[in-house]
Amino acid sequence: MKIVFMGTPDFAKESLKEIYEANYEILGVVTNPDRPSGRGMKMALSPVKQYALEKNLQIYQPEKIKKNVEFVEQIKKLNPDIICVVAYGKILPKEIIELPKKGCINVHGSLLPKYRGAAPIQWAVINGDKKTGITTMYMDEGMDTGDMILKEELEIGENETTGEIWTKLSKIGAKLLVKTLQNIEQGIVSRKKQGTDFSIAPMLQKEDAKIDWKNMTATKIKNLVRGLDPIMGAYTYLDDKKIKIWKVTLINDRNEIMNISKQVGMNENIEFGTIILSGAKEGLYVKAKEGIIKILEIQGQNSRRMKTEEYLRGNKIEIGKIFK
Repeated sequence: MKIVFMGTPDFAKESLKEIYEANYEILGVVTNPDRPSGRGMKMALSPVKQYALEKNLQIYQPEKIKKNVEFVEQIKKLNPDIICVVAYGKILPKEIIELPKKGCINVHGSLLPKYRGAAPIQWAVINGDKKTGITTMYMDEGMDTGDMILKEELEIGENETTGEIWTKLSKIGAKLLVKTLQNIEQGIVSRKKQGTDFSIAPMLQKEDAKIDWKNMTATKIKNLVRGLDPIMGAYTYLDDKKIKIWKVTLINDRNEIMNISKQVGMNENIEFGTIILSGAKEGLYVKAKEGIIKILEIQGQNSRRMKTEEYLRGNKIEIGKIFK
């Protein structure tokens, strides 16, 4: 089969690599335009573009696809049997979806119909799910609403981050895409309609990353922290300065909480978010709802991410201060 591939991040690069190594004919690779990145604002190539360049594949980088007559004509001339879309980042118009003879296939990072949308992996971790997975599906005009083809599950460890799950799913998705293509080629593909019991995983916004010490339990705070690692980081404020928290451990055993409470003289009336222990040797402990949070990695305002003990050697955080 002749394929046009659409994708942008490293998650998609794994799928492109897998179908290239499976010797499929790749007519063209469509990825997002180069963007300025980093402190120097140098133009950065997407991981998909980097791989396509290495393999001398034809590259297309339209700024927009909707109502882009020139781009649609380019894809029509390629006349692909199938279009593979993996984390491309743009909504495809009906004329592109209906163009290939054997359809548009998408690799989605959840067990559909759960977590339709732009950030399925992040929300699965933030919500404390025990499993996630990959679904391949035929695309339609809806947002991840097409007929499902294949699925593969993955367990989420209680301390795993979005970054770690992302890497695992990118490899699972790549192999599942090739298996899907093989089934389509052999005419043994099965289609399954999605049910109405779906959930949405929207793009994360800045306000989603703020820790709500008053209302979030310690477990929810931990899940938020690992769910936002490494994409944006959960944040809070201390003395009106923004602090990012990258890694925590949770203390919710009743006896252990009582022991720490006695050690630091903590009573039940202390406000959630209060720092109860702080020091380069002792560590950084914060009272939370239904537990205690120990912060393992932190990033001060205008600083870099570092281990908490390293941060506390150069920055004093006073006991009794409150994260807001």
